[in-house]
Amino acid sequence: MSTAKKEYKRITVKSLIDMKKNGEKISMLTAYDYTMAKIVDGAGIDVILVGDSASNVMAGHETTLPITLDQMIYHASSVIRAIDRCLVVVDLPFGTYQGNSRQALDSAIRIMKESGGHAVKLEGGAEIEQSISRILTAGIPVMGHLGLTPQSIYKFGTYTVRAKEEEEAQKLKEDALLLEQLGCFALVLEKVPAKLAKEVAESLSIPVIGIGAGNGVDGQVLVTHDMLGMTHEFNPRFLRRYLDLYKEMTGAFESYITDVKSGDFPNDKEQY
Repeated sequence: MSTAKKEYKRITVKSLIDMKKNGEKISMLTAYDYTMAKIVDGAGIDVILVGDSASNVMAGHETTLPITLDQMIYHASSVIRAIDRCLVVVDLPFGTYQGNSRQALDSAIRIMKESGGHAVKLEGGAEIEQSISRILTAGIPVMGHLGLTPQSIYKFGTYTVRAKEEEEAQKLKEDALLLEQLGCFALVLEKVPAKLAKEVAESLSIPVIGIGAGNGVDGQVLVTHDMLGMTHEFNPRFLRRYLDLYKEMTGAFESYITDVKSGDFPNDKEQY
């Protein structure tokens, strides 16, 4: 049973672990720029993820693979300048940590020093154990990510639900335990069966944050542009749209164009 909600003036990795212990769900959204981050943080979100999904949302790429470390630092720096309360986690982009623990450490250090981010997130389990360990030795908090890992899309070949079969589900459970043992402070589970996600969350002392992983986990994350309805062609089952900004913004732009074309804007009160 949940206890009374504690007020946090500033969210830290310890805050999230305390929230899990107290039965308080963790809220997490993406942001990639100052203006959006200012609004999201001001609303009281617990965690902002500066996701490599910026590759899709901000740059229009088909996958998350093209975004660079320099670009992630740029987005994270913009977000950090906006926030007062939330924890900011930054994705390490593809090619900056896989297979080379020294490079992984260098990448994480650049994120922390140049952007001011509070933690980094890496995709994978046992295969990136050395990279995670080396980053943690530098005192940099690490969030894990298992299940559907978009940086491995060409390996999977599809964005469908992961770990439906027993063998893959068992590996996921083993990887989740490994990430906790290594010292990760939290874990994202993406697009896995709700029953499996609940089992993983209950087996770990660190928070498990889901996206398409049911409600048995310790928190939820969505891409902000998706939940606001700014994107309209992406409609997975797990996505709840809280606004239809695509429609609202299109209407506003059309009204502006009409007013400019007709000479109605600016009117007498809108000029000097």
